[in-house]
Amino acid sequence: MLKRLAAALLAATAMSATVVHAQRPSPPPGPMINGYLCCNMRTYGDSISDINYDEQGTSIVAVGTPARITAYDFRWFSLDLGGKPQRIKNDYSRNITLPEFAQRYVVTADPKQKMAAFAPAVRDAILAAKVMPGMTREQVLMAIGYPVGSENPRLDAPVWRYWRDSWSEFQVNFDDKGLVKTVVGDAVALSRVLAPAAAQP
Repeated sequence: MLKRLAAALLAATAMSATVVHAQRPSPPPGPMINGYLCCNMRTYGDSISDINYDEQGTSIVAVGTPARITAYDFRWFSLDLGGKPQRIKNDYSRNITLPEFAQRYVVTADPKQKMAAFAPAVRDAILAAKVMPGMTREQVLMAIGYPVGSENPRLDAPVWRYWRDSWSEFQVNFDDKGLVKTVVGDAVALSRVLAPAAAQP
């Protein structure tokens, strides 16, 4: 009798574990978009973080690079980016859903077509991954990517916080018209992010 009870208990436990495993939520689905990279992003070789640190060993994947989303996981999505496999990780913007996160970075309209209508100085700054006073929010996004959602829940806020690395923050300040007024940060950060003609004291 005891052996039968033990066997029954073991079977019930195994069945319960199987049910729990089967009910584990799958990664949220999202659209398999064919489009373009929204903005200049830095890759570590095969992965990109939304924090977009300007660190040694990273290289820029240019705004407008052809992009095709191929899969979703819990905190990142995979894509073909200019013919190379990459994944973009949601490290610091988890207040937005993964499909929404993916649609920030892979856009259906080619940014380079919009850039063609920009003033030459603005276009050159974007291509150099730099910011200058007078830029719109959209132009800042193209140049240096989105500010992370955890620290910037509203994109219409007057200040966007960015980080050059773990220790170096800089801030892009907008005026009432939504144009860049100033960029504030340490000297090294400003030397990396400000367009040369826009150098500030």
